[in-house]
Amino acid sequence: MHRFTKITASIGPSCESPDVLRQMILAGVNVCRLNFSHDVGEAQGHKIDTIRAVAQELEVPIAIMIDLQGPKHRIGNFLTEEKYKLSVGQMFTFDSNPAPGNSKRVNLPDRDVLKSLKVGERILLNDGKIEMQVVSKDENSVSARVVRGTEIWSRRGFNLPDTDVETSVLTDKDRQDLEYALTKNPDWVAVSFVQRPEDIAEVRDFITAHTDKPVKIMAKIERKNAVEKITDIASLADGVMIARGDLAVELPFEQVPAISRHIIRECRKLNKPVIMATQMLGSMVNSEFPLRAEISDVATAAYLRADSTMTSEETTIGSNPVNVIKTMAKILAYSDADAINNPYDWGKLDYAPENNWSRSVSSMAFLNQVGAIVVFARDTLAATQISCRRSDIPIIAVCDDIQIVNQLCLSRGVLPVFDPDLFAQRDAFNIARWAGIKSGKLVIVDGDKISLRDMD
Repeated sequence: MHRFTKITASIGPSCESPDVLRQMILAGVNVCRLNFSHDVGEAQGHKIDTIRAVAQELEVPIAIMIDLQGPKHRIGNFLTEEKYKLSVGQMFTFDSNPAPGNSKRVNLPDRDVLKSLKVGERILLNDGKIEMQVVSKDENSVSARVVRGTEIWSRRGFNLPDTDVETSVLTDKDRQDLEYALTKNPDWVAVSFVQRPEDIAEVRDFITAHTDKPVKIMAKIERKNAVEKITDIASLADGVMIARGDLAVELPFEQVPAISRHIIRECRKLNKPVIMATQMLGSMVNSEFPLRAEISDVATAAYLRADSTMTSEETTIGSNPVNVIKTMAKILAYSDADAINNPYDWGKLDYAPENNWSRSVSSMAFLNQVGAIVVFARDTLAATQISCRRSDIPIIAVCDDIQIVNQLCLSRGVLPVFDPDLFAQRDAFNIARWAGIKSGKLVIVDGDKISLRDMD
Protein backbone atom coordinates (compact mmCIF):
# COMPACT_ATOMS: atom_id res chain seq x y z
CA MET A 1 0.00 0.00 0.00
CA HIS A 2 1.75 3.18 -1.20
CA ARG A 3 -0.83 5.79 -0.16
CA PHE A 4 -2.51 5.99 3.22
CA THR A 5 -4.49 9.22 2.73
CA LYS A 6 -7.67 8.66 0.72
CA ILE A 7 -9.10 10.79 -2.12
CA THR A 8 -12.70 12.00 -2.23
CA ALA A 9 -13.67 13.27 -5.69
CA SER A 10 -16.69 15.46 -6.46
CA ILE A 11 -18.51 14.16 -9.51
CA GLY A 12 -19.97 16.56 -12.07
CA PRO A 13 -20.31 17.25 -15.80
CA SER A 14 -16.59 16.79 -16.54
CA CYS A 15 -16.30 13.35 -15.01
CA GLU A 16 -19.64 11.55 -14.96
CA SER A 17 -19.10 9.40 -18.04
CA PRO A 18 -18.15 5.75 -17.42
CA ASP A 19 -14.83 6.14 -19.24
CA VAL A 20 -13.66 9.16 -17.21
CA LEU A 21 -14.89 7.62 -13.94
CA ARG A 22 -12.98 4.45 -14.78
CA GLN A 23 -9.76 6.42 -15.30
CA MET A 24 -10.29 8.44 -12.11
CA ILE A 25 -10.86 5.33 -9.99
CA LEU A 26 -7.77 3.68 -11.46
CA ALA A 27 -5.84 6.89 -10.71
CA GLY A 28 -6.77 6.73 -7.04
CA VAL A 29 -10.33 7.84 -6.18
CA ASN A 30 -11.73 6.14 -3.07
CA VAL A 31 -14.93 8.12 -2.48
CA CYS A 32 -17.29 9.72 -5.02
CA ARG A 33 -19.18 12.79 -3.76
CA LEU A 34 -22.45 13.84 -5.44
CA ASN A 35 -23.54 17.42 -4.77
CA PHE A 36 -27.33 17.63 -4.49
CA SER A 37 -27.18 21.43 -4.73
CA HIS A 38 -27.08 20.83 -8.48
CA ASP A 39 -28.56 17.75 -10.18
CA VAL A 40 -31.24 15.92 -8.18
CA GLY A 41 -33.49 12.89 -8.46
CA GLU A 42 -33.03 10.59 -11.42
CA ALA A 43 -30.01 12.53 -12.70
CA GLN A 44 -28.11 11.79 -9.49
CA GLY A 45 -29.52 8.27 -9.41
CA HIS A 46 -28.04 7.64 -12.85
CA LYS A 47 -24.62 8.81 -11.60
CA ILE A 48 -24.84 6.46 -8.62
CA ASP A 49 -25.70 3.54 -10.91
CA THR A 50 -22.79 4.40 -13.21
CA ILE A 51 -20.29 4.62 -10.33
CA ARG A 52 -21.46 1.30 -8.93
CA ALA A 53 -21.22 -0.37 -12.35
CA VAL A 54 -17.69 0.93 -12.99
CA ALA A 55 -16.53 -0.06 -9.49
CA GLN A 56 -17.94 -3.55 -9.97
CA GLU A 57 -16.28 -3.85 -13.38
CA LEU A 58 -12.92 -2.85 -11.91
CA GLU A 59 -13.49 -4.93 -8.76
CA VAL A 60 -12.56 -1.90 -6.67
CA PRO A 61 -14.57 -0.76 -3.63
CA ILE A 62 -15.81 2.83 -3.89
CA ALA A 63 -17.82 4.78 -1.33
CA ILE A 64 -20.66 7.00 -2.55
CA MET A 65 -21.36 10.15 -0.57
CA ILE A 66 -24.39 12.31 -1.26
CA ASP A 67 -24.00 15.92 -0.18
CA LEU A 68 -27.23 17.72 0.75
CA GLN A 69 -27.62 21.40 -0.07
CA GLY A 70 -28.80 22.34 3.42
CA PRO A 71 -30.25 25.71 4.49
CA LYS A 72 -28.16 27.88 2.18
CA HIS A 73 -29.32 31.46 2.71
CA ARG A 74 -29.85 33.89 -0.17
CA ILE A 75 -31.38 37.34 -0.47
CA GLY A 76 -34.23 38.00 -2.90
CA ASN A 77 -34.25 39.71 -6.30
CA PHE A 78 -33.78 43.36 -7.20
CA LEU A 79 -35.75 45.45 -9.68
CA THR A 80 -33.17 44.81 -12.38
CA GLU A 81 -30.22 42.48 -12.88
CA GLU A 82 -27.85 45.41 -12.46
CA LYS A 83 -25.52 45.78 -9.48
CA TYR A 84 -26.73 48.34 -6.95
CA LYS A 85 -24.21 50.69 -5.37
CA LEU A 86 -23.45 50.58 -1.64
CA SER A 87 -21.49 53.09 0.42
CA VAL A 88 -19.78 52.42 3.74
CA GLY A 89 -21.91 53.67 6.62
CA GLN A 90 -25.24 53.69 4.78
CA MET A 91 -28.27 51.84 6.15
CA PHE A 92 -29.73 48.87 4.26
CA THR A 93 -32.90 46.91 5.11
CA PHE A 94 -33.70 43.20 4.79
CA ASP A 95 -37.40 42.49 5.10
CA SER A 96 -40.24 40.03 4.48
CA ASN A 97 -41.72 42.11 1.64
CA PRO A 98 -41.55 39.96 -1.53
CA ALA A 99 -41.41 43.03 -3.82
CA PRO A 100 -38.18 43.44 -5.84
CA GLY A 101 -35.39 45.26 -4.02
CA ASN A 102 -33.70 48.60 -4.65
CA SER A 103 -30.66 50.52 -3.41
CA LYS A 104 -32.07 50.67 0.15
CA ARG A 105 -33.78 47.31 0.74
CA VAL A 106 -34.27 43.74 -0.45
CA ASN A 107 -36.42 40.77 0.48
CA LEU A 108 -35.03 38.16 2.82
CA PRO A 109 -37.14 35.06 2.07
CA ASP A 110 -36.17 33.02 5.14
CA ARG A 111 -38.38 34.06 8.08
CA ASP A 112 -36.21 32.02 10.45
CA VAL A 113 -33.26 34.29 9.67
CA LEU A 114 -35.27 37.46 10.33
CA LYS A 115 -36.42 35.98 13.62
CA SER A 116 -32.95 34.82 14.69
CA LEU A 117 -30.84 37.91 13.86
CA LYS A 118 -29.98 40.18 16.79
CA VAL A 119 -28.66 43.74 17.07
CA GLY A 120 -24.88 43.83 16.73
CA GLU A 121 -24.63 40.63 14.67
CA ARG A 122 -23.00 40.56 11.24
CA ILE A 123 -24.41 39.69 7.82
CA LEU A 124 -21.74 38.66 5.30
CA LEU A 125 -22.81 38.57 1.64
CA ASN A 126 -21.13 37.37 -1.54
CA ASP A 127 -18.47 35.22 0.20
CA GLY A 128 -17.73 37.96 2.73
CA LYS A 129 -17.04 40.73 0.21
CA ILE A 130 -19.97 42.65 1.72
CA GLU A 131 -20.26 43.06 5.49
CA MET A 132 -23.19 44.65 7.31
CA GLN A 133 -23.99 44.92 11.00
CA VAL A 134 -27.52 44.81 12.41
CA VAL A 135 -28.52 48.12 14.03
CA SER A 136 -32.22 47.54 14.67
CA LYS A 137 -35.00 45.06 13.93
CA ASP A 138 -38.71 44.47 14.23
CA GLU A 139 -40.96 41.50 13.45
CA ASN A 140 -40.71 41.88 9.68
CA SER A 141 -37.39 43.58 8.97
CA VAL A 142 -33.76 44.08 9.95
CA SER A 143 -31.86 47.32 9.42
CA ALA A 144 -28.10 47.04 9.01
CA ARG A 145 -25.19 49.42 8.47
CA VAL A 146 -22.76 48.75 5.61
CA VAL A 147 -19.28 48.08 7.00
CA ARG A 148 -17.62 46.81 3.82
CA GLY A 149 -18.65 46.43 0.17
CA THR A 150 -19.54 48.58 -2.82
CA GLU A 151 -22.14 46.61 -4.80
CA ILE A 152 -25.06 44.24 -4.20
CA TRP A 153 -27.23 42.31 -6.62
CA SER A 154 -29.89 39.59 -6.84
CA ARG A 155 -29.75 36.20 -5.10
CA ARG A 156 -26.46 36.76 -3.28
CA GLY A 157 -25.71 34.08 -0.71
CA PHE A 158 -24.94 35.21 2.82
CA ASN A 159 -23.40 33.93 6.03
CA LEU A 160 -24.32 34.72 9.62
CA PRO A 161 -21.18 34.07 11.70
CA ASP A 162 -22.66 35.43 14.95
CA THR A 163 -26.17 33.98 14.66
CA ASP A 164 -27.62 30.67 15.73
CA VAL A 165 -30.47 30.34 13.22
CA GLU A 166 -33.46 28.54 14.68
CA THR A 167 -34.21 26.32 11.71
CA SER A 168 -34.09 22.68 10.69
CA VAL A 169 -30.84 21.48 9.12
CA LEU A 170 -33.03 19.65 6.57
CA THR A 171 -34.96 21.89 4.18
CA ASP A 172 -37.97 20.58 2.27
CA LYS A 173 -35.68 20.11 -0.72
CA ASP A 174 -33.19 18.14 1.42
CA ARG A 175 -35.93 15.84 2.68
CA GLN A 176 -37.08 15.08 -0.87
CA ASP A 177 -33.49 14.59 -2.07
CA LEU A 178 -32.54 12.38 0.86
CA GLU A 179 -35.66 10.24 0.64
CA TYR A 180 -34.89 9.52 -3.01
CA ALA A 181 -31.15 9.06 -2.45
CA LEU A 182 -31.75 6.46 0.26
CA THR A 183 -33.47 4.26 -2.33
CA LYS A 184 -30.08 4.11 -4.10
CA ASN A 185 -28.24 2.87 -0.97
CA PRO A 186 -25.55 5.54 -0.54
CA ASP A 187 -22.72 4.84 1.90
CA TRP A 188 -22.44 8.35 3.34
CA VAL A 189 -24.74 11.38 3.66
CA ALA A 190 -22.97 14.75 4.06
CA VAL A 191 -25.06 17.28 6.01
CA SER A 192 -24.48 20.95 5.13
CA PHE A 193 -24.47 23.92 7.51
CA VAL A 194 -24.56 21.88 10.70
CA GLN A 195 -24.90 24.16 13.73
CA ARG A 196 -25.46 21.86 16.69
CA PRO A 197 -25.38 18.15 17.65
CA GLU A 198 -29.17 18.04 17.48
CA ASP A 199 -28.88 18.53 13.70
CA ILE A 200 -27.08 15.19 13.42
CA ALA A 201 -29.75 13.50 15.54
CA GLU A 202 -32.46 14.93 13.27
CA VAL A 203 -30.81 13.54 10.14
CA ARG A 204 -30.19 10.20 11.85
CA ASP A 205 -33.88 9.92 12.71
CA PHE A 206 -34.86 10.70 9.10
CA ILE A 207 -32.46 8.07 7.72
CA THR A 208 -33.63 5.44 10.21
CA ALA A 209 -37.25 6.11 9.26
CA HIS A 210 -36.55 5.58 5.55
CA THR A 211 -34.02 2.72 5.37
CA ASP A 212 -32.71 -0.17 7.42
CA LYS A 213 -29.24 0.19 5.85
CA PRO A 214 -26.41 1.46 8.13
CA VAL A 215 -25.89 4.74 6.23
CA LYS A 216 -23.13 6.92 7.71
CA ILE A 217 -23.49 10.66 8.42
CA MET A 218 -20.76 13.16 7.53
CA ALA A 219 -21.04 16.50 9.38
CA LYS A 220 -19.82 19.41 7.26
CA ILE A 221 -18.15 22.00 9.46
CA GLU A 222 -18.61 25.35 7.76
CA ARG A 223 -20.17 27.54 10.47
CA LYS A 224 -18.58 29.31 13.43
CA ASN A 225 -20.99 27.79 15.95
CA ALA A 226 -20.24 24.31 14.59
CA VAL A 227 -16.53 24.84 15.32
CA GLU A 228 -17.42 25.86 18.87
CA LYS A 229 -19.41 22.62 19.31
CA ILE A 230 -17.12 20.35 17.29
CA THR A 231 -16.64 17.71 20.00
CA ASP A 232 -20.37 17.21 20.54
CA ILE A 233 -21.12 17.25 16.80
CA ALA A 234 -18.31 14.84 15.92
CA SER A 235 -19.37 12.51 18.74
CA LEU A 236 -22.82 12.05 17.18
CA ALA A 237 -21.72 12.04 13.53
CA ASP A 238 -19.82 9.20 11.81
CA GLY A 239 -17.32 11.52 10.16
CA VAL A 240 -16.47 15.20 9.67
CA MET A 241 -15.73 17.31 6.58
CA ILE A 242 -13.74 20.51 7.08
CA ALA A 243 -15.48 22.77 4.52
CA ARG A 244 -12.88 25.53 4.45
CA GLY A 245 -14.70 27.73 1.92
CA ASP A 246 -17.53 28.88 4.17
CA LEU A 247 -15.32 28.59 7.26
CA ALA A 248 -13.01 31.25 5.86
CA VAL A 249 -16.03 33.56 5.46
CA GLU A 250 -17.56 32.95 8.88
CA LEU A 251 -14.22 33.14 10.70
CA PRO A 252 -11.05 35.18 10.09
CA PHE A 253 -9.29 33.34 7.26
CA GLU A 254 -5.98 33.26 9.13
CA GLN A 255 -7.63 31.03 11.77
CA VAL A 256 -8.77 28.31 9.37
CA PRO A 257 -5.48 26.30 9.30
CA ALA A 258 -5.35 26.17 13.11
CA ILE A 259 -9.05 25.28 13.28
CA SER A 260 -8.53 22.52 10.72
CA ARG A 261 -5.68 21.08 12.77
CA HIS A 262 -7.84 21.20 15.92
CA ILE A 263 -10.73 19.42 14.18
CA ILE A 264 -8.43 16.65 12.88
CA ARG A 265 -7.10 16.09 16.40
CA GLU A 266 -10.60 15.93 17.86
CA CYS A 267 -11.77 13.49 15.20
CA ARG A 268 -8.79 11.22 15.85
CA LYS A 269 -9.57 11.17 19.57
CA LEU A 270 -13.23 10.39 18.82
CA ASN A 271 -12.41 7.72 16.19
CA LYS A 272 -14.12 9.60 13.36
CA PRO A 273 -12.79 9.91 9.78
CA VAL A 274 -12.11 13.49 8.67
CA ILE A 275 -11.99 15.02 5.18
CA MET A 276 -10.03 18.16 4.28
CA ALA A 277 -12.00 20.00 1.59
CA THR A 278 -12.21 23.10 -0.64
CA GLN A 279 -9.82 24.47 -3.28
CA MET A 280 -7.09 21.93 -2.65
CA LEU A 281 -6.07 21.97 -6.31
CA GLY A 282 -8.37 24.80 -7.41
CA SER A 283 -6.06 26.18 -10.10
CA MET A 284 -6.32 22.86 -11.94
CA VAL A 285 -9.84 23.68 -13.10
CA ASN A 286 -8.04 25.10 -16.12
CA SER A 287 -4.34 24.41 -15.54
CA GLU A 288 -2.38 21.24 -16.21
CA PHE A 289 -0.20 21.83 -13.13
CA PRO A 290 -1.04 22.85 -9.55
CA LEU A 291 0.25 25.95 -7.82
CA ARG A 292 3.18 25.33 -5.48
CA ALA A 293 1.02 26.48 -2.56
CA GLU A 294 -1.61 23.90 -3.51
CA ILE A 295 1.00 21.14 -3.50
CA SER A 296 1.92 22.16 0.04
CA ASP A 297 -1.75 22.32 1.03
CA VAL A 298 -2.42 18.73 -0.08
CA ALA A 299 0.81 17.54 1.54
CA THR A 300 -0.07 19.30 4.80
CA ALA A 301 -3.36 17.40 4.97
CA ALA A 302 -1.36 14.17 4.77
CA TYR A 303 1.14 15.34 7.41
CA LEU A 304 -1.76 16.30 9.70
CA ARG A 305 -3.07 12.74 9.24
CA ALA A 306 -6.42 13.66 7.69
CA ASP A 307 -8.24 10.58 6.41
CA SER A 308 -9.00 12.10 3.01
CA THR A 309 -8.48 15.13 0.82
CA MET A 310 -11.28 16.25 -1.49
CA THR A 311 -11.62 17.77 -4.93
CA SER A 312 -14.45 20.16 -5.87
CA GLU A 313 -14.58 22.21 -9.08
CA GLU A 314 -11.26 20.69 -10.18
CA THR A 315 -13.09 17.48 -11.07
CA THR A 316 -16.73 18.57 -11.50
CA ILE A 317 -16.09 21.21 -14.18
CA GLY A 318 -12.32 20.99 -14.67
CA SER A 319 -10.68 20.48 -18.04
CA ASN A 320 -8.82 17.30 -17.00
CA PRO A 321 -10.25 15.59 -13.89
CA VAL A 322 -8.14 12.46 -14.38
CA ASN A 323 -4.96 14.54 -14.24
CA VAL A 324 -6.23 16.19 -11.04
CA ILE A 325 -6.60 12.80 -9.34
CA LYS A 326 -3.22 11.59 -10.58
CA THR A 327 -1.63 14.78 -9.26
CA MET A 328 -3.31 14.55 -5.86
CA ALA A 329 -2.42 10.86 -5.55
CA LYS A 330 1.27 11.55 -6.30
CA ILE A 331 1.46 14.33 -3.71
CA LEU A 332 -0.26 12.22 -1.06
CA ALA A 333 1.81 9.10 -1.75
CA TYR A 334 5.09 11.00 -1.40
CA SER A 335 3.92 12.90 1.69
CA ASP A 336 2.60 9.75 3.35
CA ALA A 337 5.92 8.00 2.76
CA ASP A 338 7.85 10.97 4.13
CA ALA A 339 5.61 11.09 7.23
CA ILE A 340 6.19 7.37 7.82
CA ASN A 341 9.97 7.60 7.33
CA ASN A 342 10.18 10.64 9.60
CA PRO A 343 7.59 9.85 12.27
CA TYR A 344 6.52 11.85 15.26
CA ASP A 345 4.99 10.50 18.49
CA TRP A 346 1.75 9.20 17.01
CA GLY A 347 0.38 7.99 20.37
CA LYS A 348 0.22 11.31 22.20
CA LEU A 349 -3.38 12.12 21.26
CA ASP A 350 -4.97 8.99 22.63
CA TYR A 351 -6.25 9.88 26.05
CA ALA A 352 -9.85 8.65 25.90
CA PRO A 353 -10.39 5.32 27.74
CA GLU A 354 -12.34 3.86 24.82
CA ASN A 355 -9.16 4.08 22.73
CA ASN A 356 -7.10 1.85 25.03
CA TRP A 357 -7.71 -1.36 23.09
CA SER A 358 -6.96 0.20 19.69
CA ARG A 359 -3.81 1.76 21.15
CA SER A 360 -2.81 -1.72 22.28
CA VAL A 361 -3.35 -3.12 18.78
CA SER A 362 -1.38 -0.28 17.17
CA SER A 363 1.41 -0.49 19.74
CA MET A 364 1.72 -4.24 19.23
CA ALA A 365 1.93 -3.75 15.48
CA PHE A 366 4.39 -0.85 15.74
CA LEU A 367 6.74 -2.48 18.25
CA ASN A 368 6.84 -5.78 16.35
CA GLN A 369 7.28 -4.05 12.99
CA VAL A 370 4.48 -6.07 11.44
CA GLY A 371 3.64 -6.07 7.76
CA ALA A 372 -0.06 -5.44 8.29
CA ILE A 373 -2.97 -5.45 10.71
CA VAL A 374 -5.71 -7.80 9.49
CA VAL A 375 -9.21 -7.05 10.82
CA PHE A 376 -12.18 -9.33 10.28
CA ALA A 377 -14.72 -6.52 10.17
CA ARG A 378 -18.35 -7.18 11.07
CA ASP A 379 -18.85 -3.40 10.97
CA THR A 380 -16.66 -0.31 10.55
CA LEU A 381 -15.89 0.21 14.25
CA ALA A 382 -12.69 -1.81 14.83
CA ALA A 383 -10.92 -0.84 11.60
CA THR A 384 -11.83 2.84 12.05
CA GLN A 385 -10.62 2.94 15.64
CA ILE A 386 -7.29 1.35 14.71
CA SER A 387 -6.99 3.72 11.75
CA CYS A 388 -7.44 6.73 14.05
CA ARG A 389 -4.37 5.69 16.05
CA ARG A 390 -2.30 6.47 12.90
CA SER A 391 0.38 3.84 13.45
CA ASP A 392 1.29 4.03 9.73
CA ILE A 393 0.84 0.29 9.24
CA PRO A 394 -1.56 -1.00 6.55
CA ILE A 395 -4.91 -2.16 7.91
CA ILE A 396 -6.54 -4.88 5.81
CA ALA A 397 -10.25 -5.07 6.66
CA VAL A 398 -11.88 -8.31 5.47
CA CYS A 399 -15.68 -8.00 5.25
CA ASP A 400 -18.68 -10.03 4.15
CA ASP A 401 -20.87 -6.92 3.72
CA ILE A 402 -20.23 -4.72 0.67
CA GLN A 403 -21.54 -1.58 2.37
CA ILE A 404 -19.05 -1.98 5.22
CA VAL A 405 -16.31 -2.33 2.59
CA ASN A 406 -17.44 0.83 0.81
CA GLN A 407 -17.70 2.87 4.00
CA LEU A 408 -14.18 1.90 5.04
CA CYS A 409 -12.88 3.37 1.78
CA LEU A 410 -12.81 6.69 3.63
CA SER A 411 -10.61 5.63 6.56
CA ARG A 412 -6.89 6.41 6.38
CA GLY A 413 -4.64 3.42 5.77
CA VAL A 414 -7.50 0.91 5.51
CA LEU A 415 -7.59 -1.50 2.56
CA PRO A 416 -11.14 -2.92 2.63
CA VAL A 417 -11.67 -6.35 1.05
CA PHE A 418 -15.02 -7.90 0.21
CA ASP A 419 -14.68 -11.68 0.35
CA PRO A 420 -17.36 -13.64 2.26
CA ASP A 421 -15.43 -16.91 1.88
CA LEU A 422 -12.17 -15.60 3.36
CA PHE A 423 -14.18 -13.81 6.03
CA ALA A 424 -15.84 -17.10 7.00
CA GLN A 425 -12.55 -19.04 6.85
CA ARG A 426 -10.63 -16.34 8.79
CA ASP A 427 -7.70 -16.85 6.41
CA ALA A 428 -5.57 -13.83 7.30
CA PHE A 429 -2.44 -15.13 5.58
CA ASN A 430 -4.00 -15.48 2.13
CA ILE A 431 -5.46 -11.98 2.47
CA ALA A 432 -2.04 -10.58 3.42
CA ARG A 433 -0.34 -12.30 0.49
CA TRP A 434 -3.05 -11.02 -1.85
CA ALA A 435 -2.24 -7.51 -0.59
CA GLY A 436 1.44 -8.02 -1.45
CA ILE A 437 2.75 -8.90 2.01
CA LYS A 438 4.85 -12.04 1.49
CA SER A 439 6.49 -12.53 4.88
CA GLY A 440 6.85 -11.08 8.36
CA LYS A 441 4.40 -10.72 11.20
CA LEU A 442 0.69 -9.93 11.22
CA VAL A 443 -1.55 -8.57 13.95
CA ILE A 444 -4.95 -10.25 13.56
CA VAL A 445 -8.08 -8.69 15.06
CA ASP A 446 -11.22 -10.83 15.19
CA GLY A 447 -13.85 -9.40 17.51
CA ASP A 448 -12.35 -9.36 21.02
CA LYS A 449 -9.45 -11.64 20.00
CA ILE A 450 -6.10 -10.03 19.17
CA SER A 451 -3.17 -12.20 18.11
CA LEU A 452 0.36 -11.78 16.71
CA ARG A 453 1.24 -14.34 14.03
CA ASP A 454 4.35 -14.99 11.98
CA MET A 455 3.77 -15.59 8.25
CA ASP A 456 7.11 -17.41 7.79
